[in-house]
Amino acid sequence: MNNNNAVDEAAIVRKITLRIIPFVFLLYIVSYLDRANIGYAALQMNKELALTSEAFGFISGIFFIGYFLFEVPSNVLLNKFGARVWIARILVTWGIIAACTAFAQTPNQLYVLRFFLGVAEAGFFPGIIVYLTYWFRAKELATTVALFTAAIPVSYIIGAPLSTWIMDNISWMNWSGWRWMLFLEGIPAVFLGIACFFFLTDKPEQAKWLKPEEKDWLLAELERDRKSRKNVKSLGVLKTMTNPKVLYLSFIYFVYQCGSLGVGYWMPQIIKSFSESLTHTQIGLIAMLPYIIATIAMIVWSRHSDKRNERKLHSAIPLLFSAAGLIGAGLVSNPVVAMAMICLALSGLYSFKSPFWALPTLFLDRATAAVSIAVINSIGNLGGFVGPSMIGMVKGNSQSAANGLLFLSGLLVIGFLMTILMRVTNKDDPDHAVGAAKQAH
Repeated sequence: MNNNNAVDEAAIVRKITLRIIPFVFLLYIVSYLDRANIGYAALQMNKELALTSEAFGFISGIFFIGYFLFEVPSNVLLNKFGARVWIARILVTWGIIAACTAFAQTPNQLYVLRFFLGVAEAGFFPGIIVYLTYWFRAKELATTVALFTAAIPVSYIIGAPLSTWIMDNISWMNWSGWRWMLFLEGIPAVFLGIACFFFLTDKPEQAKWLKPEEKDWLLAELERDRKSRKNVKSLGVLKTMTNPKVLYLSFIYFVYQCGSLGVGYWMPQIIKSFSESLTHTQIGLIAMLPYIIATIAMIVWSRHSDKRNERKLHSAIPLLFSAAGLIGAGLVSNPVVAMAMICLALSGLYSFKSPFWALPTLFLDRATAAVSIAVINSIGNLGGFVGPSMIGMVKGNSQSAANGLLFLSGLLVIGFLMTILMRVTNKDDPDHAVGAAKQAH
């Protein structure tokens, strides 16, 4: 390939990246903000609605029951209706339900609304992953998926001070700050859903924003990329859902989600326990720190994984560090040391995510790997029910979240051992395994 072609190739990839990635990055920030802001609402909501620790844990976790039940069906419907229409539908419905959560008057109403929020949002993450495979070759997917998933810790960095500021400063019409926070943070998803319908392009052949020669080059490259993938399995939806390796990865992700979301939903209340004099805004500012550190750690670790072309150890080691961090956070009483341990735990949890999502591509073709991502994400996200609920039950019985953190650390050790012991590399084609590993973070 001559230099001009190389320059043209880089320019086309950059053009596609700038068109797609910033927008889906923004969508994912709003997604995580609307599912996780219930943790900040709890600072006022629990007292106002007389919610016990057990009830709040259940409210946090029931989102993932709805998510689990509708994740795979939603991904199938995305393939039927197209990413543009279906992702727009997901955004509009979850935005409406998230805003309606602000009107809840009883725990039962919150249970129902949080369940249907999970139903509405189901399919978004795997849908975007599938969408990215329509536009990027294997060698670009590593970077693009990493940029997309970086929205998770960024959503907490933005959401922590924003949510708590709204709670402390907005109480129009004698409405509580937590209600305004849930309402105001839910509305953007509706408008972004409408924008999604007009902005996203389903597939390259429909892209009016690409020149004809750019479109032809991209389609030829994607076809060449598809044909280069050999010695990997292609499975139907049912066989993918029952594939032993997919189920094995699902349990590892379940363990991961127990720790990640258990800490995420309860962190505002953990920080509040350090000092009763902290305002909600101060709690939000303190909560930013672990996510800033976790974002940096995730990017550095993902690049190291790319450089070494290694995924299994890069998935396993962060779980061990996370377990150590949760043990430390559960045992120490000094607030500074406890926050340092939480920083370590979250850094490990987010560093795990990028190399882990490469593992299905080591033994499944791209189309099947996309379904497996939906299955793994669906089953794994049940950990988002178990983690917060477990901490809620333990805290309700002992008036301390420490034992809950110790329980989660034990699960992460199990996840570490399972990751170390798994065998997913495609032995028939080692060169392919290395190349395929670069597909996703």
